[in-house]
Amino acid sequence: MLTGGPLDVLTGDYLAELTMLILARDRLKDPSLGYARTFLRQMEECLGLAHERGVRIVVNAGGLNPARLADELRQLADRLGIGAAVAHVEGDDLLPRRAELGLPEGLLAANAYLGAFGIAACLDGGADVVVTGRVTDAALVAGPGIARFGWTPADLDALAGAVVAGHVLECGAQATGGNYAFFREHDVTRPGFPIAELHPDGSSVITKHPGTGGAVTTGTVTAQLLYETGGAHYLGPDVTARLDTVRLTPDGPDRVRIDGVRGEAPPATLKVGLNRLGGHRNEVAFVLTGLDIEAKAALVRRQFEAALPPGARPAELRWTLARTDHPDADTEEAASAYLRLTARDRDPAKVGRELGKAAVESGLAGYPGFHLTAPPGPGAPYGVFTAAYVDAKAVEHTAVLPDGRRIVVPPAPVTSEPAHGEQRLPELLPEPLPAGPTRRAPLGLVVGARSGDKGGDANLGVWARGEDGWRWLAHTLTVQRLRELLPETAELPVVRHLLPNLRAVNFTVTGLLGEGVAAQHRFDPQAKALGEWLRSRHLDIPTRLLDSPEATQ
Repeated sequence: MLTGGPLDVLTGDYLAELTMLILARDRLKDPSLGYARTFLRQMEECLGLAHERGVRIVVNAGGLNPARLADELRQLADRLGIGAAVAHVEGDDLLPRRAELGLPEGLLAANAYLGAFGIAACLDGGADVVVTGRVTDAALVAGPGIARFGWTPADLDALAGAVVAGHVLECGAQATGGNYAFFREHDVTRPGFPIAELHPDGSSVITKHPGTGGAVTTGTVTAQLLYETGGAHYLGPDVTARLDTVRLTPDGPDRVRIDGVRGEAPPATLKVGLNRLGGHRNEVAFVLTGLDIEAKAALVRRQFEAALPPGARPAELRWTLARTDHPDADTEEAASAYLRLTARDRDPAKVGRELGKAAVESGLAGYPGFHLTAPPGPGAPYGVFTAAYVDAKAVEHTAVLPDGRRIVVPPAPVTSEPAHGEQRLPELLPEPLPAGPTRRAPLGLVVGARSGDKGGDANLGVWARGEDGWRWLAHTLTVQRLRELLPETAELPVVRHLLPNLRAVNFTVTGLLGEGVAAQHRFDPQAKALGEWLRSRHLDIPTRLLDSPEATQ
């Protein structure tokens, strides 16, 4: 990014929910840690180049210890002889105030999602590098916008536009063809990174450096806009961005303009990410080959249950049979299925030695062809991520400038209700597509999808590539139809939102991921491939869509 062309600010998002748990465990071992050490290594190579080119750096790599990372960066700059001014943002760490704020016991980390005005204060204070702890991902882009254009908390539309641009940028190459449903249409071998050209009114153009791989299209930008957003109201500490007002228009090769974004007052509360240890888990994968797969799986379960000593049964035992086997296969692996056993318990002993013994001791007395993908391990702790909400006025959002001055950033002066949670809008359905001939085919031939996690919930966005596809999609992919196509969602709460400007429907599936990614509740613990599973399901699709230029083949 530094060598590809002119930049004002280079941003980096380091803090996934799972990352916060990893950093919390680092801090347990050594209180001086808790930040993303990879960023420090990157700066050894890049800080001099950024300073030489006048590029300012804004990252949330401070994690749980932004002050320490800022100190390390100053020492690095001194060693390299670079006069870089470093500032940081703090106040998100609420663990020392857990009891006062009514947060639960037993936490490893409790961090409020701060907004963008602390970053802006650091930049206004002369910082070349700004490191933060837990801020919203979009704040990394909105903060530089505030500093450049002088936006105030009252400039809700401009802030909302910057938040949308920040959301597009936050996952890097996901906006330039990475993880894109129609990846075969572009060379995504090595996609470039996206750039947002911000304007004073909050509108932006998403692009990338010339000569880099991938592509920036309304499709790639739509896919990222639908990623982990939920409904039309995208809540943040500075503004609520109305995703149903976003307009995308092509602006030349690898250029997409984002405008029309409306902003509303933010909620009166801040989201707080809570990380704790949930217990211990272990996993054993049995390989079942050839004939009688179902009967072999049933025998494994019977023998395993009988082999567990009294009192040694874990609190949770989950069996999953993946029928990856093919009939008359020409390789042994293609003839094999996998029976996965996952065990969880607060007592590490119940997912350790006795579990492993029960799994392997029938090896010479079990199903024909018995073997495992790997010997059972001793079990390991797993984490749990949940969210809480606290009054924004109770959080001391603080910008620590390069000269050591501390500036307290006040919360948003005007807030809206509800404080958090889903805000439902009436469904404005387009005219249905006229009835006509259909053909049984995979859904993914006519729609794209992007999915991901929010704690224990899954988010799934699906978009059509043209107006006819949108008219069909909005009426066809209902909550009931989703449950039919994805049976794992059948018994779970599912909420659907329409985003007509994006020709998209967005679903939130509550509880699909159990206690979140660190708990490894299901095969795809972050729901990254949930959208691709949906696109692979077959249903009756109008032939006018399947035969249109917008359909994939």
